[in-house]
Amino acid sequence: MRKVIAAGVLFGVMGVLLAGQGGRQPSPVGTAATQVSGRYVPGAEAPQYQNGKWIEITYGRPIKRGRDLWGSGANYGKVLNDGAPVWRAGANVSTRLKTEVPLVINSKTVPAGEYSLFIELMPNHWTFIVSRWAASPTFPGTKDALFGSFDYTPDKDVLRSPMKLDTLPFSVDQLTWAFTDMSENAGRMAIMWDKTMASVGFTVGK
Repeated sequence: MRKVIAAGVLFGVMGVLLAGQGGRQPSPVGTAATQVSGRYVPGAEAPQYQNGKWIEITYGRPIKRGRDLWGSGANYGKVLNDGAPVWRAGANVSTRLKTEVPLVINSKTVPAGEYSLFIELMPNHWTFIVSRWAASPTFPGTKDALFGSFDYTPDKDVLRSPMKLDTLPFSVDQLTWAFTDMSENAGRMAIMWDKTMASVGFTVGK
């Protein structure tokens, strides 16, 4: 009950913020996408990329707005978790991964399909989570679909993998997911915010 009340207050505050910003979302929806396993073939005017398969991440993009994002010590990650056991790795609804190809991450295969992404935040150690939890578009979620990461449980985890943490030489104001170091059949999924970048490598499976 306390969580529902707190979330209701949060959404009320978000409504006030939204009204004060002329109808703009405080955390706009973002998309990161790439294509793999295709090839360029000659075209009438220019080479054309054919038979590529899409990998896409959709997520809410919160802005730092001067906050201390991560916290420290026993409070590390608690503000972003917002009472949930893990971070939604974005804002508002659950961050979603849609892949048209199997992905091999840390020697484990994620079959083609749609998943929710979460991150377990620990000082100097982040864990990337791919989950079969469905996403609810509204709060509260249901027994079958989560809003954000509220009520997350690990029983639907497809995999967990340590993430590589790097300190950026600049500060990223708005949370950003990106595909980095891409080749024809491999790359990294990276999340950047403030001066932190966390990433996980993947290859295209069979």
